[in-house]
Amino acid sequence: MSTGLVAGRTALVTGAAQGIGLAIARCLHHNGAKVALVDLDGDRVREAAADLGTGVLPLACDVTDEHAVDTTIRQVIEEFGALDIQVNNAGITRDASLRKMTAADFDAVVNVHLKGTWLGVRAASAVMREAGRGSIVNISSLSGKSGNPGQTNYSAAKAGIVGLTKSAAKELAHKGVRVNAVQPGLIRTAMTEAMPPEIFAEREADIPMKRAGEPAEVAGAALFLASNLSSYMTGAVLEVGGGRFM
Repeated sequence: MSTGLVAGRTALVTGAAQGIGLAIARCLHHNGAKVALVDLDGDRVREAAADLGTGVLPLACDVTDEHAVDTTIRQVIEEFGALDIQVNNAGITRDASLRKMTAADFDAVVNVHLKGTWLGVRAASAVMREAGRGSIVNISSLSGKSGNPGQTNYSAAKAGIVGLTKSAAKELAHKGVRVNAVQPGLIRTAMTEAMPPEIFAEREADIPMKRAGEPAEVAGAALFLASNLSSYMTGAVLEVGGGRFM
């Protein structure tokens, strides 16, 4: 782990027990970073961390809990001595039409995605401002650009993450802290593979590249934004969607 695009740095990735979050954590670790894997599911995140090897810290955390987020940041700094990269990826879905969606399901999705990202940005940036450097990567979605039927909660939250990213980037740029976002499209994860096969195939057919993406392809974009290769980028939103909405 002595070489790589983020060698010697410390990263924290939320929603890291599976899917895109785990792929990002694995990619950062492979490229030399010490990585804290953070997830609500403590057992699963410990299993995921064990597979990665040394230089990994598994932590259970509810990203909607302000105290828990602040405590998690402190634990990472106590273990690794710094926080250089923060990836806010944790998310859930509670899909339903406008007519059938409950207020509780709307609140749950917005709280995890948008409030959780805001709490993560706030806590990480407080540390990074003092250090005079750092990269924050927020995971949005192409659903936040186009909107999806049955996902008014999810699409609204993911659109909000873009606004949050740009606002935070403007506040933090003069402190040497960069804030960028990634908007994945249809990515092959447990969540999307639970979709009815005909719906999945229909969405895949709308993609110019004619296939769903893989979590590792999202991780590559996150790695780029976390590394010095993107040193003059902040407030940017990278689409990883096979050209779906170009």
